[in-house]
Amino acid sequence: MKLDNQDFAAGSANAVDYLIVNEYSGGIVGPSQRMLGPLKNGGTLKTGTPPGCWGPMITPAFQGGHEVTLPVFIEGAEVGDAVALKIKKMKVTSIATSSGVMSFVEGRYHGDPFVAKYCSACGTEQPASYVEGIGEDAIRCKNCDAEVSAFEFSHGYVIVLDEENKVSLTVNQEIANKLAGNANELSALPEHAAQHSILSLARADMPGVAAHMRPFLGNIGTTPSRDLPDSHNCHDFGQYLINAPHKFGMTEDELVAAKTDGHMDTNSIRPGCILICPVKVPGAGVYMGDMHAQQGNGEIAGHATDVSGETELQVEVIKGLTIDGPILLQAPDDLPPMARPFTKEEKEKVKALGERWGQTEIEESGPITFMGTGKNLNDATENALNRAAKTTGLSYDEVMNRCTITGSIEISRLPGMVRATFLCPMPILEKLGIADLVREHYQL
Repeated sequence: MKLDNQDFAAGSANAVDYLIVNEYSGGIVGPSQRMLGPLKNGGTLKTGTPPGCWGPMITPAFQGGHEVTLPVFIEGAEVGDAVALKIKKMKVTSIATSSGVMSFVEGRYHGDPFVAKYCSACGTEQPASYVEGIGEDAIRCKNCDAEVSAFEFSHGYVIVLDEENKVSLTVNQEIANKLAGNANELSALPEHAAQHSILSLARADMPGVAAHMRPFLGNIGTTPSRDLPDSHNCHDFGQYLINAPHKFGMTEDELVAAKTDGHMDTNSIRPGCILICPVKVPGAGVYMGDMHAQQGNGEIAGHATDVSGETELQVEVIKGLTIDGPILLQAPDDLPPMARPFTKEEKEKVKALGERWGQTEIEESGPITFMGTGKNLNDATENALNRAAKTTGLSYDEVMNRCTITGSIEISRLPGMVRATFLCPMPILEKLGIADLVREHYQL
């Protein structure tokens, strides 16, 4: 059975095995959001998503930095379980987008410009707005017509995208101005998206730069246990909610308890990976958005190339796997070299080496990646290592040693999102209930 935007809240009697979602959050993830579904355990979820950061950022009504899908109820997912998201397909649908390094416009927000914007001219909180013309003064307050964006570029670019999702090219100011005149269509904003297109700002500071495309999702996961701005469902962005002067202000303990770390900006969350997410509300509430056309290891500029796109994935409930944050089984090609499974020839060499020295016992292992988030990269690394130790039962020191010789620590985003990868003993993966997933995924 295949359904489009089936409403769980309306009391659907039967779970479906295929669900298409094209409705969006308005910047908030949490228990207050209407859930769609239910989707069967093992079912397929397809979404079309609008761009992430820049569009919602320049749209004052948004109370989060993204525009993710409404959450989906997964049949059989209970608090304390985990849900595996097996990403099958991904496609960029935008023809062009814009991005760059941001700066805040003072006097237009309370504490956090992603969350609590207001019009400095008329004082309206989260005002409705419209686009007039092009350039950085194009976003106007509907109440008083004043320029109202809380963000501007300190350095920015407009980039056109290959329809085959292979290459891209930044353009000059003349071309950027032309694209801005048809911003919504070229951004491929979905019908129900509420954001303004960042193409309207037409900032073109570095024309002629060619880049590879490698699409991935920057924000994907499960619903936190309390309402959060969608971009702040992580610790590095979430830290700005601690004692904040707006309705989403909370303590650090409350943030840690609620978040599920869906906002990861990790370039290996793409087709061929499996993302294992904690369940903190009944039904899990799977959501996604913030597709990037490309990004290296580390969203160093604060933003990558946010685009509209389509994603298809399959869900699987893992009963009794209680985790603090996401576990990632990367696509084989994305694994750091030290964490790649041994070939048949390499295993034979290891066996011979053991026989030479008398070490006949050789562990069976599989790659695993723990996501970590914190106020900065050091805190995020410590968080990833602690999560790995807590989940596997290995000591913190052993996890450090295993990451050092059989894995890697890689930057996902500044100021504080990393991934810690290592080869984990198979008996531990068996105990966690994910050994079969790992064996199948890596053909062990």
